[in-house]
Amino acid sequence: MQKLNNNWLRKYVALFGMLILGGFTLGACGGGGSSDAGQGDNGEVLIALTDAEGDFVSYTVDVLSIKLERQDGTEVETLPMNTRVDFAQYTEMTEFLTAASVPRGIYVRGSVVLDYSNADIWVEDAAGEATQVTEFLDNAGAPVTELEVRITLEGRHQLPIAPGIPKNLMLDFDLKESHVVSVADPVSITIDPVFVVEVDPQKPRIHRTRGPLKQVNVADNAFEIYIRPFYHRIRTGQRIFGSLRVLTNDETIYEIDGVTYSGADGLATLDTMAQFSAVISRGNLRFNPLRFEATEVYAGSSVPGGDMDVVRGTVTSRSADDQIMVKGATMFRTDGAIVFNDSVTIQLDASTTVSKQLNVGTFDKDDISVGQRISVFGVITNDQVSDLQLSAANGYARMRISSVRGQVGVLPTDTNDLELNATSINGRNIDIYDFTGTGLDGDDAVATSYEIDTGSLSLDNILVDDEISVRGFPTPFGTAPADFTAESVIESVIE
Repeated sequence: MQKLNNNWLRKYVALFGMLILGGFTLGACGGGGSSDAGQGDNGEVLIALTDAEGDFVSYTVDVLSIKLERQDGTEVETLPMNTRVDFAQYTEMTEFLTAASVPRGIYVRGSVVLDYSNADIWVEDAAGEATQVTEFLDNAGAPVTELEVRITLEGRHQLPIAPGIPKNLMLDFDLKESHVVSVADPVSITIDPVFVVEVDPQKPRIHRTRGPLKQVNVADNAFEIYIRPFYHRIRTGQRIFGSLRVLTNDETIYEIDGVTYSGADGLATLDTMAQFSAVISRGNLRFNPLRFEATEVYAGSSVPGGDMDVVRGTVTSRSADDQIMVKGATMFRTDGAIVFNDSVTIQLDASTTVSKQLNVGTFDKDDISVGQRISVFGVITNDQVSDLQLSAANGYARMRISSVRGQVGVLPTDTNDLELNATSINGRNIDIYDFTGTGLDGDDAVATSYEIDTGSLSLDNILVDDEISVRGFPTPFGTAPADFTAESVIESVIE
């Protein structure tokens, strides 16, 4: 048996963030509540889920229950229905899960119930290939099907809920300490959950919300959606998870039906969309006053689950005929099916509309290179699990922010870029990447001296041999060096 090698920037997996709202603009209407308290005596809890990077390629389980318990023993169920979640997809982001009505009081305990009976969990082997976990065990070696995790809220971690007083509770699931993996046949994990509790954590997190459009208010630079988190189908008028008001500004980037907009033009276009159109927004939760501000918004056919198949993963190789291999792939079918498959071959085309996260420029298929995290909308042309293929002709390809980790080999000067001995890209072992064709005149990227253009970013605290994380985008295919353009550089905490 061996511990999972969780050598990543963040030690803990922030599993459940419960934001206690009370009488403010993130309006809630949904599940939860108790029969012993009137609605006017309630606060509201907005629950979010997230994850931190690790050796899990996919960690999909069903969340059956999230309860809070008051000092007087009153229990409140805050999750309106079972929710299927792939925690591995939320390495740098928190998903709003539900907005529920919760009676006032001091909450001192809680519980989370996870269902492993239909779990789909994959880990990396020594070569970086994904291997499916087939056995889920407790510390006694007994099979796990349903697991209740008890949470204690003591001392400064007690959770007071009252109308009009927002509170934020974050329960962090430590993946490193909570799992042991055996790579023998059958591949198994032993699960012993460890949680760390924070009240009103100050560290900023990117949040995501998803669901059908409720209404747009152009004058207030805002819109509302009915929350439909994770894999739940976006159905007309479904309100069980509550609703959320999203604020926008001149810097907000929109992609609507494959077309990119910014600021007021994007919100005006969103206002032309039919009610209950599918919407995803990403942004920041702000305080004083408490509000959710969107940095990017996707709507209509730019949201998975419409009339195109969608593959989301990382490009690990590209051929001269515009064929790319995407690994760590989650596939969303037009019939609503969602499938994890570690490899999908995608055929790009001149008709493929290409966009870039948080950018409004013009891009095309030649901008997509090895190491690019990507979402591609198209048509599955071969649905055999051993040879999944998708055509992106007349579809969309969205380049998403990517992450490279490794050890600093050379710091930049006036004549050269920062060089990393790269160990992973987007959480996957560097050995699975084939950089053939990435460079100009054959000067392809090399993992042991991966060249990163850091531009004007400060590197004052970075030294040779430091372990760092760099976020940004691989340079367009066939144009390296540099191999990657950085938007942020973060010194990693390696244990």
